[in-house]
Amino acid sequence: MHVIAAIAVRYSSRGEARSCRQTTLELIRETGYAAEEHFVSTEDGYILALHRIPGSAGAGSPAVLLQHALLESSFCWVVSGRARGLGQSTAYLVHATYILADEGYDVWMGNARGNSYSRNHTSLSPSEPGFWNFSWHEMGKYDLPAEIEYITRLKKASSLLYVGHSMGTTAFYAMASERPAVASKVKAMFGLAPVAFTDHAKGPFWLIGSALRRAQRNRHSSAGNLEGTSEFFAQSGYFKFAAKCICNRPLLRDLCRAIVFSTVGFDPQQLNSSWLPLILSHTPAGTSFKTILHFAQGIESRRFLHYDYGAERNAAIYGSAEPPEYDLSKIDVPVALFWAENDFLAQPRDVLRLYDRLPRKIDMQRIDNPNFNHLDFLWGRDAPELVYSRLLRLMERYRA
Repeated sequence: MHVIAAIAVRYSSRGEARSCRQTTLELIRETGYAAEEHFVSTEDGYILALHRIPGSAGAGSPAVLLQHALLESSFCWVVSGRARGLGQSTAYLVHATYILADEGYDVWMGNARGNSYSRNHTSLSPSEPGFWNFSWHEMGKYDLPAEIEYITRLKKASSLLYVGHSMGTTAFYAMASERPAVASKVKAMFGLAPVAFTDHAKGPFWLIGSALRRAQRNRHSSAGNLEGTSEFFAQSGYFKFAAKCICNRPLLRDLCRAIVFSTVGFDPQQLNSSWLPLILSHTPAGTSFKTILHFAQGIESRRFLHYDYGAERNAAIYGSAEPPEYDLSKIDVPVALFWAENDFLAQPRDVLRLYDRLPRKIDMQRIDNPNFNHLDFLWGRDAPELVYSRLLRLMERYRA
């Protein structure tokens, strides 16, 4: 471990090392924007961090809540910084976060329970198994309502806009179908790489998910024993930081990129490799093993279901041997979806199936690049032109 750390330090400049340790707030401020941190408590005791770039119009700025994907944090929304000098059009900033701030929005970034910024609870410690007894269902049932209520109350506003990426959309559909009173405070929802149905997901995630689901049925297996009691891919300390920063070296950069692409879709033209040390020093940001299993269940069932505890526990919890399906027809919020053909995790046929079931459709926009993948929505070189400019136009309809 110390040898690898020494190699990383030797081949990383002080600036690179510093950037790999930066927090969301530090990176925002370095980019030239004001940044705030707020904390909210959920009904079941989790304490979540909210990061904010205040709108230029103060209290009058319309609020937008950005919710991250699986194993991500608020950091994913700000990692790329400004466009100037990075090969992007000078008319834009690299990330939607800064574009929205420049357009006068009050930008809020959520952090789901269990990630690197939301590891606190009123009575539980992350070292206790009970802390990790959640999936994306609880993120939708408790986390998003707490964030939405906090933001609207603080701003004395009746509603806000919502932008989710991947799991940030999954949790929203769970929330909006189960808690209509909270959903009524969302003026419109914009889903990037939306995930509800995963029938056609492919790549390592599909293989791992299928294997975990099979193992879960065996309560004596490691998967069965870890259900609801364990963390998955925690963000570790100095060793992880040092090892991930090795990805900045030319000899290993292609290997790092290949590992990322094998999971989300191959598109080497969109990823600025110089961002890899920074990205990988904060990703994965941690979640529960149960969250991974919940996604794995969807791959197998080909339905958008509550968590499956097995027939006996399902009967006690749900009143039936099978978990109930989320009723997407109850989502009384205007929804726009953005999807890409080369997205391994949000496959086009699955996105179309989701869109067909939503009662209040705004638009369904295909990204005009056949190689665009799941993470290009966040870090793609052409994301400002292909995604954010179109996103802004749709958001303007609901800004007032």
